[in-house]
Amino acid sequence: MQVSTGRAGVVRKRGGNVPAVQGRQDGTESVEYAARLAALSGARWKQVLDVQAPYRWNLRRLLGDRRTLDVGCGIGRNLADLPEGSVGVDHNEHSVRICRERGLTAYTSDEFLAEPPEHRGGFTGLLAAHLVEHLPEGGGPDVLGRYLPYLAPGARVVLICPQERGFASDATHTVFTDHAKLRDLCDELGLEVEREFSFPLPRFTGKVFTYNEFVTVAAPRPVR
Repeated sequence: MQVSTGRAGVVRKRGGNVPAVQGRQDGTESVEYAARLAALSGARWKQVLDVQAPYRWNLRRLLGDRRTLDVGCGIGRNLADLPEGSVGVDHNEHSVRICRERGLTAYTSDEFLAEPPEHRGGFTGLLAAHLVEHLPEGGGPDVLGRYLPYLAPGARVVLICPQERGFASDATHTVFTDHAKLRDLCDELGLEVEREFSFPLPRFTGKVFTYNEFVTVAAPRPVR
């Protein structure tokens, strides 16, 4: 599926249009981006309603007690709910600092990859939540492929991307990534898709509900 942004600010794809966010696009490496994540996460109404409860439940049922590598961890929203021993990685040093201030174990990409898999590996889970849609077209295999050697045999990989309304809500999103694109990504990475579904609501709600997600569960193909 080809996706491009037209002059009218609409992301055009086969089968329909996805409105794009207008305005300034701070890079995901900036201090402004980390501050924006912190502000959104700390909104009072979100804390009162505990809007993250269903997403925590979903991660726990998918990853269980697996020691998980959270790639693109941001300020640690998911990392805080992952099992003991889990580690976050992000290219934004400001987000990593916020994670550490929260008592979480997190590294910048350069820091993490400086240690070989035999020293830092053995993860039984990998989470990439709201990462792929920030990458350039075709950039997923290069970014995620660097972390697969850190996984133990039998590891589970969970990929999560926003649906239409969520994609349109963030000016740093670059490529609308649905289940078909996630299947293609898994194939390029040598992963076998085990399950894919819409969460927390049915697929059609993604056009109006900002927080509906594509979820793909996969595992490395067995070596023959």
